[in-house]
Amino acid sequence: MCRSITTLYHCDPPTTDDEIRAAALQFVRKISGYRTPSKGNEATFNEAVDAISSASSALLLALETNAPLRKRDANPHRTSHGAHAHQLTAPDGA
Repeated sequence: MCRSITTLYHCDPPTTDDEIRAAALQFVRKISGYRTPSKGNEATFNEAVDAISSASSALLLALETNAPLRKRDANPHRTSHGAHAHQLTAPDGA
């Protein structure tokens, strides 16, 4: 799994659209092998990011749980390219 992709479901503070898109981008980069696609592949690459972002948003909205919210680390570390990666703590009782 991509190390910079973290659990986005049921978090406090709530997950943002930007975080979902960043996770989708990391996923597409991982499976395509491209950090930045060529001009010929750029549209297809971006369409994949959009589709995965949309599917991920729908998934997060549809899931249900009675577990307590996951608390994000107060000091998220920075990845090598400057984006924040969030470390999450396990829900109470887990």
